[in-house]
Amino acid sequence: MSLIKEFKDFAMKGNVVDMAVGLIIGAGFGKIVNSMVNDIIMPVVGAFTGGGSLGDRFTYLGDPEKTPQNLDAARKLGEPYIAWGPFVQTTLDFLIVAMSVFLIIKVMNSARDLTKKKEEEAPAAPPAPPEDIVLLREIRDALANR
Repeated sequence: MSLIKEFKDFAMKGNVVDMAVGLIIGAGFGKIVNSMVNDIIMPVVGAFTGGGSLGDRFTYLGDPEKTPQNLDAARKLGEPYIAWGPFVQTTLDFLIVAMSVFLIIKVMNSARDLTKKKEEEAPAAPPAPPEDIVLLREIRDALANR
């Protein structure tokens, strides 16, 4: 089998297409979560912890006399610093996405379980009679038609 045909067979399977759609939707969802954390949650948390966005917080490790006013200035200065605010922000992003995925999977599993229960509750078709019984019935019907 040629490499191109093999790849075509792989790419046209339903799971690959479903995965691609999931990745596209997931990227959009990630942007929404990122905006929610950056633009709503972090400024509110920052207001309760001393003003400004928590995502801009850092600990400067360089010369105390040259302490920059914000994270961008610390980055430009080139001195050592720990940008713990962006880390907290990224961790919140992850936790929100993880919780959302968990809830989606939980709902999907519940729906699948309901479907399985309905399938199990449906009465099964009676088993086909043995071949000798079928043959005897055919003989009976043929004799009755004579």
